Amino acid sequence: MKKLWKYMRDYRREGILAPLFKLLEASLELLVPLVMAQIIDTGIANGDRGFILSRCGILAALAAVGLVCSITAQYFAAKASVGFAAKLRSTLFKHIQSLSYSKLDTQGTGTLIARITGDINQVQSGMNLALRLLLRSPFVVFGAMIMAFTIDVKAALMFVVTIPLLSIVVFGIMLWSIPMYKKVQARLDKVLGITRENLSGVRVIRAFCKEDEERREFGERNAALTKLQLIVGRVSAAMNPATYIMINLGIAVLIYVGALRVDSGILTQGQVVALYNYMSQILVELVKLASLIITITKALACAGRVSAALDVESDMHGADTMPKEIDTDEEVRFENVEFGYATGGEPALSGISFSVKKGETMGIIGGTGSGKSSLVSLIPRFYDATGGHVYIKENDVKDYPLGALREMVGMVPQKAVLFKGTIRENLRWGNADATEEEMERALSDAQALEIVKAKPEGLDSPVAQNGKNLSGGQRQRLTIARALIKKPEILILDDSASALDYATDLALRRSLAALSYKPTVFIVSQRASSILHADKIAVLDEGKMVGLGTHDELMQTCPVYREIYYSQYEQEVKRDA
Repeated sequence: MKKLWKYMRDYRREGILAPLFKLLEASLELLVPLVMAQIIDTGIANGDRGFILSRCGILAALAAVGLVCSITAQYFAAKASVGFAAKLRSTLFKHIQSLSYSKLDTQGTGTLIARITGDINQVQSGMNLALRLLLRSPFVVFGAMIMAFTIDVKAALMFVVTIPLLSIVVFGIMLWSIPMYKKVQARLDKVLGITRENLSGVRVIRAFCKEDEERREFGERNAALTKLQLIVGRVSAAMNPATYIMINLGIAVLIYVGALRVDSGILTQGQVVALYNYMSQILVELVKLASLIITITKALACAGRVSAALDVESDMHGADTMPKEIDTDEEVRFENVEFGYATGGEPALSGISFSVKKGETMGIIGGTGSGKSSLVSLIPRFYDATGGHVYIKENDVKDYPLGALREMVGMVPQKAVLFKGTIRENLRWGNADATEEEMERALSDAQALEIVKAKPEGLDSPVAQNGKNLSGGQRQRLTIARALIKKPEILILDDSASALDYATDLALRRSLAALSYKPTVFIVSQRASSILHADKIAVLDEGKMVGLGTHDELMQTCPVYREIYYSQYEQEVKRDA
């Protein structure tokens, strides 16, 4: 939590004023029993209506000033806590954006989302309550006891006995509840996790008729959560009865002692009522304080998780300046590259070496899990090679500033991701200053112009989150257009035409070959037809490159490539035979 205090720097004034106004309100509240004692002892005893009305006016004034103080304290506490949470959330989001893919894989998307939403919300609530009540409740408890001693020392001794007993009950239950609430939170995380999986994978669940199994699993986890919550709830619910029994016993003894002292003329009836009110105030504030401490404990636990997320350091750093330009025809070169995922076991890639010249097209093919996507992810440094080197223009990719490196690369990932907005807004991710003509050119090259022309709003047609109002092929073509509009030096198509029919795929490849700025193109595909005419083809098998050359060369020298080719062109081979 100490590391997070720096986000309160801009709200130090509010952080001081909120508890001060609450203490002022509490001070006024402690005066109320004394005024009531005067009304009883003087006004009612003497039948002085004027005195009673004047003291009622004082009570009304105390209430009005107390209300103003309370609202002011709430305003400052809310401003400080909301501002603190906003800064913290913004910082955490920026930090997450700076993490490498390997760190994101290690942390997990669900965990990071929980930190930036639920955990920070809990910290905000804890901060708000702490600013308002953390000082107020102890102040009222000890203030009421001191005020009781100013009335009568012997009667106030009952407070000395009752307060520790109440504290033992309240804080005993609280100390038992805190670890139990942590277990409740852990089980709630499991319920949220399975809920998230079900919502994101609902189509897969229905496709495999797994609804009953998922309902059963959810029911089991929900029942476990409910059972634990009932246990915690029952124990926590015992707090109020236990405290009220003790406070009422204390009040009974207090009234008994007070009656004896009133009878002997030491105390007045008003003073006994004042002592009774102070005892009630203490009870209320102790219960409040216990609930507050539980809330603050939860907030501190959440703050610890947020702080831990902020402590995760990115293992990827770029250079500060661009490397010296080298006059070379070689665009990309892999030199004995090895790569393994942080969460994986065996290396995903090993011994990868090849080079690609400017303007050439490099095809990458292999079976599922052979490392095709892993290989192209090393070029824009989404991941760093764990061995060997990746060069662009004879400079190691680690010698480039990350932003500059990724500006050179147009990446179209396997999963076509579009963002909520319009087609125009999505295209401008590639080039914020793109003109209408440049957008149409990129759409035409990506075989997506017909998609836009078929819509009444054209480029201003709405796109749902993840492009769910578009088909798979439409999403892929629009993501390709988004990459083309930035006119990258290196274009990577990571199996990004898998949803296209063969005719559209062919038209797309012809458009790419005719691009005026001649990018170096990497085409990752499981279709042999998509890479047949590439200048070079790399064949991967279990993370190793088992073939490199043109289609004709690989048909002669690479059994893995022949197997892939014949498995896809079996009918044609039989027909020719």
